Amino acid sequence: MFLSLDGTFWIQLINFANFFAILGVVFLRPVGEAIRKRRDYIDGVRSGFERYSAETRNLRAEANAKRTAARREAEETLAKVRVAAESEATVLAATFMDRANAIAKDARATVDAELRSARDREGELAKTLAEQLLDRALGGAR
Repeated sequence: MFLSLDGTFWIQLINFANFFAILGVVFLRPVGEAIRKRRDYIDGVRSGFERYSAETRNLRAEANAKRTAARREAEETLAKVRVAAESEATVLAATFMDRANAIAKDARATVDAELRSARDREGELAKTLAEQLLDRALGGAR
């Protein structure tokens, strides 16, 4: 017969059971424990990655919001400074325009005074000039 249930079969069956028990204790349990730890580690890394990715997105959004607010504030400050500078420039221009007008008025007054003086002495100057021309014409004989 092909299969006979003699004493060696039972001993081989007991040896197989012992081998499987020893295999389970020595190999399968530690490997299963290692696989479980590795899965826990991978799950932890995955959840950490997802958490840090979400935190990174939030921080980037916050940074963009702060950057936008800073730009807006800088533009507002720049606009205020421009208005103040234009106002100051207008005041300075008016001040210097007043000074220029005063200087021009003084210059006109000086020119008018010199013109009046010249017109007042016109006859005297004409007489002096005529005498000089006459002296030249006569060759200094006079």
